Amino acid sequence: MNYETIDHIRFNDGADGVIILDQTCLPGTERYVCLTSLEEMAEAIRSLQVRGAPAIGIFAAFSLAALAKKDPADSASGILSRLRDAGDALASTRPTAVNLSRAVRRMLDVAGTCDGMTADALRDRLYREAMTILQEDIAMCRAIAGHGLTLLREGDGILTHCNAGPIATSKYGTALGPILLAAEQGMHLRVYADETRPLLQGARLTSWELQRAGVDVTLICDNMAASVMKQGWVQACFVGCDRIAANGDTANKIGTSGVAILARHYGIPFYVLGPSSSVDLSLANGAEIPIELRPEEEIRSRWYAEDMAPASVPCYNPAFDVTDHDLITGIITENGICTPPYGQNLPDFVKK
Repeated sequence: MNYETIDHIRFNDGADGVIILDQTCLPGTERYVCLTSLEEMAEAIRSLQVRGAPAIGIFAAFSLAALAKKDPADSASGILSRLRDAGDALASTRPTAVNLSRAVRRMLDVAGTCDGMTADALRDRLYREAMTILQEDIAMCRAIAGHGLTLLREGDGILTHCNAGPIATSKYGTALGPILLAAEQGMHLRVYADETRPLLQGARLTSWELQRAGVDVTLICDNMAASVMKQGWVQACFVGCDRIAANGDTANKIGTSGVAILARHYGIPFYVLGPSSSVDLSLANGAEIPIELRPEEEIRSRWYAEDMAPASVPCYNPAFDVTDHDLITGIITENGICTPPYGQNLPDFVKK
């Protein structure tokens, strides 16, 4: 298993910058870049050089620790004032994934308790907190993988949408976690990966990760999902999530809701996998989840040598859609498998 060698978010040697695997270059090139300024860090999230709800939370924590490391202030209070501005800038880059804003808030809360510390003591405290966030995510992903694996049998076919593997998290991933753990234990599964238009995360990233891990993966266009389901090749759907409302409505990559509707039609269980930090009990339902709108060029021209649509045609490009809770068979977090009624059961899976 060589997927664990993808060291995709880490501090540089001086810990005043963050090194990431540039996901926009995959699968053709494994390019690592070192980011040292707030502007570079914010743009890395915005442009999807680093992506995946847990991963951008980890990256934001690392970024704030690195910015504190290089801040010239000789007092903790001087660092904190600029750190708050940096946190606001990072949190605003992608509004749907709650992990991002929560990681920023956690780092700033830690910094706020360091009043009276020396500047170096604050820097060390932030570094340790960022590493703690990373280690917690690794443990969460391993637990999610273990819970999800209990739902799988030898030879099962799994359909997944977008990318919720190691590079979208810390290690095993969420939706891909049970699949990778199964491969690690010698279980054979068949995976059908939706290409995931318009940014092709399934084609570029999921198929790349699963092939590296030796998993039997077949890439399909998004509009082929119904066909493979109808032929009986899919026994379960596993997808990730960016935010889960209190009633179980779930925001994930655009196209996920359609997969859930097809799965219901064909009687296939549909599971959402993510850390409990993705559950936002402050939102009553999916209508309250903010949905990021992305540039029109991603539909018209990105990945094409020439424009594939008239330059003047308006494009609607939401990054996410919301899957209704009544289409979801179970929500798998590090605390176990939550089943309906979600409004009653989800709070317990957050508090554990």
